[in-house]
Amino acid sequence: MLNFNFKMMKKINIIYLFVALTVLNSCTNDLDVIAEDSKILTEEILFSTPEGYKQALAGVYGNLSLTGTGDAGSSFLEGIDAGTSQFGRCLWYLQDLSTDEAVWTYENDEGVAEIQRNTWTAGNPILLGMFSRTMAEVAFANDFLRQSTPEKLSSRGITNSTDVANINVYRNEVRVLRAFAYYNMMDLFGKAPMVTENDAIDFKGPQYNRSQLFSFIESELIAVIPGLKDARTNEYGRLDKAVAQMILAKMYLNAEVYIGTPKYTECLTQCTNIIGGGYTLNTNYLNNFTADNHTSSEMIFTLQSDGLKTQNYGATTIMINGQVGSVESNGSEFGVGGWGGALRLRKQFVQKFDGSSFSSDVRKTYTTNSGGRPIDIATITNAGQGYILHKYSNKTSGGIAGVNSTFVDTDFPLFRLADVYLMYAEAQMRKDGATNINTSTNANAQSLGYINALRERANNGSTSANVSASDVNLSFILDERARELHWEGHRRQDLIRFDKYTGGSYNWAWKGNIQNGTSISNNLNVFPIPSNSIIANPNLTQNTGY
Repeated sequence: MLNFNFKMMKKINIIYLFVALTVLNSCTNDLDVIAEDSKILTEEILFSTPEGYKQALAGVYGNLSLTGTGDAGSSFLEGIDAGTSQFGRCLWYLQDLSTDEAVWTYENDEGVAEIQRNTWTAGNPILLGMFSRTMAEVAFANDFLRQSTPEKLSSRGITNSTDVANINVYRNEVRVLRAFAYYNMMDLFGKAPMVTENDAIDFKGPQYNRSQLFSFIESELIAVIPGLKDARTNEYGRLDKAVAQMILAKMYLNAEVYIGTPKYTECLTQCTNIIGGGYTLNTNYLNNFTADNHTSSEMIFTLQSDGLKTQNYGATTIMINGQVGSVESNGSEFGVGGWGGALRLRKQFVQKFDGSSFSSDVRKTYTTNSGGRPIDIATITNAGQGYILHKYSNKTSGGIAGVNSTFVDTDFPLFRLADVYLMYAEAQMRKDGATNINTSTNANAQSLGYINALRERANNGSTSANVSASDVNLSFILDERARELHWEGHRRQDLIRFDKYTGGSYNWAWKGNIQNGTSISNNLNVFPIPSNSIIANPNLTQNTGY
């Protein structure tokens, strides 16, 4: 596990909450960044030693896993609930709950009904939470970069060559974290205020559109990759070259959506780099989602979760507790108490596993309670309708329960090797002429090998479900991504890239607030800029249609 002390981080990095205050206010209206701990350290103390810089680095990473400096319900974003501003939870809500993968039973929870029914507005609290949390990451990154210049290090007596070299690596990692923040802003909102370490803390950044954000992220990542640690050589939880390459690969695969220009050759290059980095498929698919998934050879980057040190209602905590059925009493299976059927599966996702070729597929983890559950969800608030999933677990691969029955030890897999395999196949097919309407071009031998490696892993080494080139078109790739990567924060992005998210060519249960699904407007391919953020920063403009 990452050698950062998360408990200490929650106390040490309060200085960040203050240096980021005005930057955050430029994006989030009158929201204050508040300290919830009495141990407030000045920057002179925090950054006085090489160890302090590593602790501050933990703070930049920690913003992706934590919400505040207090208990699980704390948030340093005043006026925003911790449950609607934890990064992984918001990401999962927006990328998966807004699609064909799941519904959330308790629609009185703030903002959830709008997200899962595709009826959101600029006042949705989850959108404000995601926007604010992501821009907080930018603010923290910028301050770290301001505090770690050669001039700052020299003035503080940090001149040892090893210490300086280590801090320079930290700086490169922080630039990747900032680029990742802007990548999510580009994908989800289509624009963002641009603020760097060269700007004053109270600077209200100009609005960057997708093209401008794409160029900034790309140039940043290309610049820092040589200065990052090689793949699989850094501490677990810290990023390396493969993470930067993964962000680039994602950008290039979606480049036609973001900038209107295909970059499939560039995507293939980055996928090849990652695959060559030493990652291997975990022989057991489900061991990627257990309480000891930090040991998996497949993980490229995760959001860390620890039942004692990072207690919050983040993505894996809500998913594992949410998997527990309303009548099944199956919490002990996952090492949690459970939340009474909070999450269920939409019919269209379940049907991705129809057919004899999936009879032994270990990715098919849903249950019908011996046929007692209807596949259709006529009423979202009825926890007894719809199948339930058991993909994630708060038990180790050896069956040992996590240290806490509510807050889980299971890390959220942001990036893993299986995704790269499927990205490679899709990019190759699109480069060679395949389109969303599947007019031409199948997977080549290399791509087919990657696809079948996943099929064999899913079938415990059997080749019985392997496919041939004639079986593989882009529709197959989209469905295979759902089967392999469901509940991992990719589905909305995938559906948009395949032109299946908006419009009416593909409808799912409760899409557009209709039980059987209906067409939704194309403007919903991006979320609205939160109203409070526009009020706070006059440089921001609302997205079309909101």
